[in-house]
Amino acid sequence: MKKLTVLFIVCASGMLIFSKCADKGTTQETTSQDSVMTDDFYGFGSQVKMGEHLVHICGCNDCHTPKKMTDHGPDMDWDRMLSGHPANAPDPQVNRKEMEGKGLAVTGDLTTWVGPWGVSYTANLTPDSTGTLAWTEEQFIYALRNGITKGLPGSRPILPPMPWPEYKNMTDREMKAIFAYLKSIKPISNAVPPPKPPASAPPKKG
Repeated sequence: MKKLTVLFIVCASGMLIFSKCADKGTTQETTSQDSVMTDDFYGFGSQVKMGEHLVHICGCNDCHTPKKMTDHGPDMDWDRMLSGHPANAPDPQVNRKEMEGKGLAVTGDLTTWVGPWGVSYTANLTPDSTGTLAWTEEQFIYALRNGITKGLPGSRPILPPMPWPEYKNMTDREMKAIFAYLKSIKPISNAVPPPKPPASAPPKKG
């Protein structure tokens, strides 16, 4: 009886040790895989490449890159990539009060938007003094998380159609990758004009 009891204890101990070793091995393997996934930025090899991918799939060029007319219609002007609304380009020729009254948003080339909020112009995202040169990573993340221009507390809200309420759900890692990519692209001098208030807005006192 004693031999059976001793044998049972030895077997149970052996199974417990094997189980712990197996768990340890699994944990080490998972940790190793996670580390590789982190180190190569989800398969893109670098933070900048990951940011480039995110910029393209998030449609940033749709609004922040000026367009040029081609044989098949307007197309991206990649020579001015992400430089925002061209400083001297005209606003869409529409009756602003009528558009605002109907609650409509109107655009010509997606870099200028007329709507109930007034007129908004897409920002220059290139690392130029007229763009994001002076921005810090912290400002960029604050801007996307809170919808505040230039990520400066107390600054004006980011206007439509910028979909920051969706972008704020990105992880810090994703936002940092986008910022790293924006810092790596060609700087383009383009001073985007400030937004205009609604045409029907009451005049300011004083």
